[in-house]
Amino acid sequence: MKMVLLTALGVGGATLIGAIIGFVVGKVSHRISDIILGFAAGVMLSAAVMGLIIPSMESGSVVVTVVGIFCGAVVLNLIDKLMPHLHNLSGGGEEKHPASAEKLNKILLFVLAIAIHNFPEGIAAGVGFGSGNTADALTIAGGIALQNIPEGMVIIAPMLAAGISRRRTLLIASATGAIEVVGTLIGYFVVNISAAVLPFALAFAGGTMLYIISDEMIPETHAHGSQRGATYAILTGFCLMLVMDVLIGG
Repeated sequence: MKMVLLTALGVGGATLIGAIIGFVVGKVSHRISDIILGFAAGVMLSAAVMGLIIPSMESGSVVVTVVGIFCGAVVLNLIDKLMPHLHNLSGGGEEKHPASAEKLNKILLFVLAIAIHNFPEGIAAGVGFGSGNTADALTIAGGIALQNIPEGMVIIAPMLAAGISRRRTLLIASATGAIEVVGTLIGYFVVNISAAVLPFALAFAGGTMLYIISDEMIPETHAHGSQRGATYAILTGFCLMLVMDVLIGG
């Protein structure tokens, strides 16, 4: 349980680390953020397949795994329809004057969307620990944490441009990370309450991760002209996790 709690704090804290980097460094170039996000996507893709989907098939059936994957994707799709990510606001740091009330509302909606998306990511990390394979669980959590760093960096600039104070901006960024901590603990406890839900829960968590990678992370890394660097970063992250899985498994 101590390991789960520390990992939950680490995953949620990665958003805060990204926010602090955003304060210190200021506007980070798209090339750098795309490479970091691409590497995180590769890590998460490997973690989703090896740490969640394959264990789901091994502990249940192919039907349960497929249903779980699609359920996870559909849930996030519904969340997207209700609360879109609004990636177009991520470049708002160049504004010199406080934003209008309408713009401010959109920026806060953008931040709220990130917080809501963090919840199923936290559940994925918690379910990983519930499977009993600590190595896979840490890999999953590490991939999610890597994704949270550039995400934390992205949410700073729009809020500061909207006239929100630095202190309140940091508190809001911390709150988005705290949502992930809650999700991690819920995912862990749900699986531990009933082992029967483990195959579905693993597949569901894997489906959410695959959806995030395909619908958000990869398109974002290819939106600023740095496709080649981002693609190799994805491959590097994926292959690194393959090597680590062999080394740890051996």
